Amino acid sequence: MPPRKTKPKPRSEGLEPGEVQGGSPPAAIAKLTGDVEQEGGHVLASYRDPLGGHWLSLAVLPIDRIEPTPFQRELSDAHTKRLVGVIPKVGRFLDPLVAVRGDAGGFWTPNGMHRLEAMRRLGARSIVVLLVPEAELAYRILALNTEKAHNLKDKSLEVVRMADALVAEPAQAKRPESDWAFEFEEPAYLTIGRVYQERPRYSGGAYMPVVRRCEGFLDKPLKAAVPVRTERAARLMELDDLVAELVGKLKAAGLKSAYLKPFVVARLNPLRFVPAARGPVAGQARAARSSRGSTRDESSGEAKPADFDKTVDQMLERGRKFDAGKVKPQDLAAMGGAPPEAEE
Repeated sequence: MPPRKTKPKPRSEGLEPGEVQGGSPPAAIAKLTGDVEQEGGHVLASYRDPLGGHWLSLAVLPIDRIEPTPFQRELSDAHTKRLVGVIPKVGRFLDPLVAVRGDAGGFWTPNGMHRLEAMRRLGARSIVVLLVPEAELAYRILALNTEKAHNLKDKSLEVVRMADALVAEPAQAKRPESDWAFEFEEPAYLTIGRVYQERPRYSGGAYMPVVRRCEGFLDKPLKAAVPVRTERAARLMELDDLVAELVGKLKAAGLKSAYLKPFVVARLNPLRFVPAARGPVAGQARAARSSRGSTRDESSGEAKPADFDKTVDQMLERGRKFDAGKVKPQDLAAMGGAPPEAEE
């Protein structure tokens, strides 16, 4: 069992106020200052983050010199309109964007797409940013993006776009997929996201419970992992076609419910009543996310995901034997809970 985390004592972590601007900024901060001036911006101050002690710069950039990272989710017009209505009432822009230097000049923000667009619609000339010298922070979208809650589709699509962007960089493409566990957050997103690319109206929420238990981060190079994910997505689409056929039969039998697809998937799921293994793989952050699988490697004590292809094969076999005529209304009523994620 992993050791229990102890709660930090009050005022025991980080820097004192007087230490935040102590010392000389590193060369990376000096270079960033030059980049800002080159782009027509102005650095207001450079300082050390009071928790981790890392150097940051508070700056103002011309609004046309910053863009969202290119692998983010789609812009929500409704959310942007809400921000456009609220910001003028406050009369101040009080939530700086996090920004890093872009690959081809300019700057990227991994967490401020909607605020940036709102300021553009308000006619702003410039915008305040917190500049971070470590460009890899741009890939930590899911951890940083808190301005609008993600749904499964948003998360999955962002993760596969990140993976594709990393594959386009030769040095990153050679690194194992498992190296990016923090950025990708959940291995199932890498497979379900590929389905969403092909089927925007995919009911990913119905399949997530079983896919999550069959997925772990791969130790293959990222470039080699992408075809594996694409092949697994194709298998999920094959399964989805069969599930859609079975849902049609239930509807033809007079059954009506928002839970028909989750009901069918749950009935086909061979892991449904198999207890999930508990406990992370020792010392690895990714294990906390991928250890929800159904088996455990007894030789190492590590949680191990169920076999993806075997599980899908079993679900397809069960689906071909599924008898819609035996399903009763009370079976559907037993589903209960919140409505499934709406298809978009």
